[in-house]
Amino acid sequence: MKSKYASLFETVTLRSGLQLKNKIVMAPMTNFSSNEDGTVTDAEIAYYARRSKGVSAVITACTYVTLNGKGFEGEFAADRDEMIPSLARLASAIKAEGAKAILQIFHGGRQVPPHLVDGDVVSASSVPAEAEGSPVPRELSATEVEEIVAAFGETTRRAVEAGFDGVEIHGANGYLIQQFFSPHSNRREDRWGQRLAFPLAVVDAVKQAAAKADRPFAVGYRFSPEEPETPGITMADTLELIDALKEKELDYLHVSLMEFWSEPRRGVDDTRTRLEIIKERAGDAVPVIGVGSIYTADDAVKALGTGVDLIAIGRGLIIEPDWVQKVESGQEESIAVKLDKEAQEQLVVPDPLWKAIIHTPGWFPGV
Repeated sequence: MKSKYASLFETVTLRSGLQLKNKIVMAPMTNFSSNEDGTVTDAEIAYYARRSKGVSAVITACTYVTLNGKGFEGEFAADRDEMIPSLARLASAIKAEGAKAILQIFHGGRQVPPHLVDGDVVSASSVPAEAEGSPVPRELSATEVEEIVAAFGETTRRAVEAGFDGVEIHGANGYLIQQFFSPHSNRREDRWGQRLAFPLAVVDAVKQAAAKADRPFAVGYRFSPEEPETPGITMADTLELIDALKEKELDYLHVSLMEFWSEPRRGVDDTRTRLEIIKERAGDAVPVIGVGSIYTADDAVKALGTGVDLIAIGRGLIIEPDWVQKVESGQEESIAVKLDKEAQEQLVVPDPLWKAIIHTPGWFPGV
């Protein structure tokens, strides 16, 4: 490889002892391609295997920890022990190609389609999302909240038993964990109205389950730094979240962004990018994964230059599954940066995901 890209191929050892062979990971992306019973399909296995050869770790699409947390059609399940063989197939396929396998775990909360949960949409409070047509969720009882916290721990146990190398707690993108942290969706007056209570309880449950693994097992946490709503999460809120998460001895923090270089809306008097502000606050206490519109090797090196510890690539790995190998072999100029709409078979993308891509103008370069 060219020396200018050498920093991308430095090894990283996480707090848990999990070793990453380079600084590039596959970002989690919903693929809508699982079976109706929640098991993974052969098409999903092939899709992940195709992208597991060069990256140091694959963070899977999110999987639900309870049945009423299912957020998408074609989402694979991890809410019961019967799913462990399915999860094991996925972990094995990723690891067989040389990447670490990290399972992203979540509950959709008020964002779930009502027809997937028999109309019982739940959240921190009975406050609907602001999108037109959003259902009014039912406020979870305190007992139900505790049951969901426990479910995150149980799903982590299943991930351990299935052979995964870690889990990522999905506290981003407006799903249930974020709903408890947000002043928009959490109007409770009990202990769960303390906006950090639920996220930190989930972290504790997951960490407790992960500690029982007989091997290095990573625990990461993903968050969205801001919300557009008023009231909503600001950068000031996120800095408080980071301070709390730093005390939990996590393996990494993963920031959910569509654009790596995006700047804060509100909450800080700072002209730097969100990721630079976040990395400064995290300091040396916990590694930070940066993400968002990274398509070329130069994009990745520039992003790494901000101080973030790892780079996640999502859409770029759908467009170019051999991204890492091409940089490593000095062929970075041949990396595809626009989706070839005639190349579904060569790119090994399942039909449901391919249709979602093709019908989302502007989300993918060239589409």
